[in-house]
Amino acid sequence: MEIGGPLDFTGQVVLVTGGTRGIGAAISGAFLGAGAEVVVCGRTTPETLPAAEGRRAVFVPADVRDPAAASSLVDAAVERFGRLDVLVNNAGGSPDADAATVSPRFVERVVALNLLAPFYVAQAAHRVMRAQDGGGSVINIGSVSGQDPQPGTAAYSAAKAGLLALTKALALEWAPAVRVNHITTGLIRTESAAAVYGADGGASVAGIIPMGRMAVPDDVAHACLFLAGGLSGYVSGADLAVHGGGEFPARYLAAKAAAGPG
Repeated sequence: MEIGGPLDFTGQVVLVTGGTRGIGAAISGAFLGAGAEVVVCGRTTPETLPAAEGRRAVFVPADVRDPAAASSLVDAAVERFGRLDVLVNNAGGSPDADAATVSPRFVERVVALNLLAPFYVAQAAHRVMRAQDGGGSVINIGSVSGQDPQPGTAAYSAAKAGLLALTKALALEWAPAVRVNHITTGLIRTESAAAVYGADGGASVAGIIPMGRMAVPDDVAHACLFLAGGLSGYVSGADLAVHGGGEFPARYLAAKAAAGPG
């Protein structure tokens, strides 16, 4: 990468929630590789931290569902590095659950993690970013479930739909000092893919994706670099789809199967 180029984050500070594993670790590693100082968080201390170019991320324990903890997390990043340039709200997720029988506590926890926590951390980050030279950038990691729900994801889909709406609302309120954007992720091959997509880690579902493969965490990480950097300086309130073109409609796949090979 060209030093001083649009994807050079030397001298910048990036906070990645849930940045210790999976997609979050890839995002953290990408920013480290681009020269940034990176702070990651989680509820438990990980065995290893994201690293690149001989540097490691700094870990701060925090449950971002707690507004006070979210605020303290941002304070810790600023105390360590003096500023905060980029926030990536990556922490999220949910196991599948039957909407007819799921408990209120489950619903509350899913919404808290996937919608309220990004709001809390973004509020704290905004207080810092709005007052510093160069402002800042907030990137919310969403899901196709927020726009195309699947069975078993009612609470999660509702929360992710809210995250996209939150992104657009904050972009309106916080411009021009702070840009706020959203990434819609599709099927992603991670270490937990076998539990979600089958023993083959998702290879069997590649045929329903126009690009012919599931995403890998680096696909999302590269999108974050773009949205946080100078190449997207006029982009705010946007939803960047990182899903390989989506999924072929079921009627198309059924007709194709019925037609047979060739």
